[in-house]
This record gives sequence, C-alpha cells and structure tokens, in this order.
Amino acid sequence: MVKVMLDTNMILRYLLNDNPIMYEKSKQLLKMDSVWVTLEVIAEVVYVLRKVYAMERPILSDKIREFVGLVECGESDVLKLAIDTYAEKNLDFVDCVLYAYNKKDGFEIATFDKNLLQLLNCGMMSDDEQT
Repeated sequence: MVKVMLDTNMILRYLLNDNPIMYEKSKQLLKMDSVWVTLEVIAEVVYVLRKVYAMERPILSDKIREFVGLVECGESDVLKLAIDTYAEKNLDFVDCVLYAYNKKDGFEIATFDKNLLQLLNCGMMSDDEQT
C-alpha cells in the first residue's frame, strides 16, 4: 500500500474549498487509507490560515482538528494538544507544539520566550497573563 503525504497547498485547498478542481482532488486523496501529514506541514497551514487568510484562532483550530481526524500523524497526541493550546492561548503555533512535546513526551524546552516559559512552568495561563 502506498502512503501519501499531503503538502500545505493540498491541505489548504481542501480546507478553504476555494478551487473546485483542487478541492475534489484533495477530497479524493483523503478517502485513501494511508494519508499522512506532518507537524511541520500543519504548522505551515496554521501560519497561512492565520496570516494570509486572517482566520480567527477558534475557527482555525476547529478546521485543523476536523482535518487531523481524516489523516494519520505520527505525533497525533502532540498535535492535538498543540491545536487545543493554540485555540486558547496567544502563542505562536510552534510554541504550542513545543509546549505539547513537553507535556506529552516530557521534553525539557529551552527558551527565552517569556510567555512559553510561563505556560511551561504554570500550565495553561490565562489570556491576561500573556501580555
């Protein structure tokens, strides 16, 4: 069985449904059993949806959660926690991924980022604490 790994553009065409031909192609690929996505690609998708399409965090997070349910990811627990954290906190997605690696896999995260340090040390911080 051939494994198919989706790139950012393929995922964006599916999520945005802004090109009918590309949307249908991506939709057909997602019906296959062995479709994969990496954390790196999801990070790029999040960046494009937020910065280029100005999608709000809760909506963006819901779309990514739905999409991740359709594919395989070797680090799905990390990805799911990163998405949940991103929806609730004012951190970059990559910082949310680092936080998730810390919580799920026990990695110590070395950073100078004050907001990430606070989240790592205190768990989920309130939005007021993030300024």
